[in-house]
Amino acid sequence: MRFIAHIIIAAAALSLMPAGVYAQSPVANVDPEAAQAGQYKVETSHTRTQFTVSHMGFSDWYGDFTGTTGTLSLDPRAIGSAKVDITIPVASVSTTNAKLDGELKSADWLDADKFPTIHFVSTEVVRTGARTAMIKGNLTFHGVTRPATLQASFNAGGVNPLSKGYTLGFNATTEINRSDYGVKTYVPLIGDTVAIRISAAFEKTN
Repeated sequence: MRFIAHIIIAAAALSLMPAGVYAQSPVANVDPEAAQAGQYKVETSHTRTQFTVSHMGFSDWYGDFTGTTGTLSLDPRAIGSAKVDITIPVASVSTTNAKLDGELKSADWLDADKFPTIHFVSTEVVRTGARTAMIKGNLTFHGVTRPATLQASFNAGGVNPLSKGYTLGFNATTEINRSDYGVKTYVPLIGDTVAIRISAAFEKTN
């Protein structure tokens, strides 16, 4: 669990950054009350999903998934009614090490052929602060579905000057034990606990 303290500190620092960073943007409004209610879809090209796991206790190993898709239904005046649905393609896993990427996609680890997606569907959203919320839901990973909770923070909202689409941005973090989902290779030599961080852009559809 030593590496978890590191990722929690890093995630906390990153979640606090947008208030200063985005406040300087001429197109982004950091006030969640100003967000437009409606239906949104993930803007895939500017959404990033990262994971961290301890490598034998010596270092933290990082990786990415690309091609994340999903939807968001949001009314900023009724946060409890919000709905989030996120799908992550397993075969997109990338660690900057091609050999390791191949191993992670194999049946020994994530088994991308048999279980091609990681899927999160919210069941409850609870506001926890001016710009934060707890998103409870069900996470399906490696063929197993279990409850999971995302700690989410609002970055900003506004019209993207390039796409011209109204966009909302959020960060979300969670931790899972991979063995709970049947991914037990090299536990505990390679850490069981996996920290996950999603930085997501959602573009309004209606």
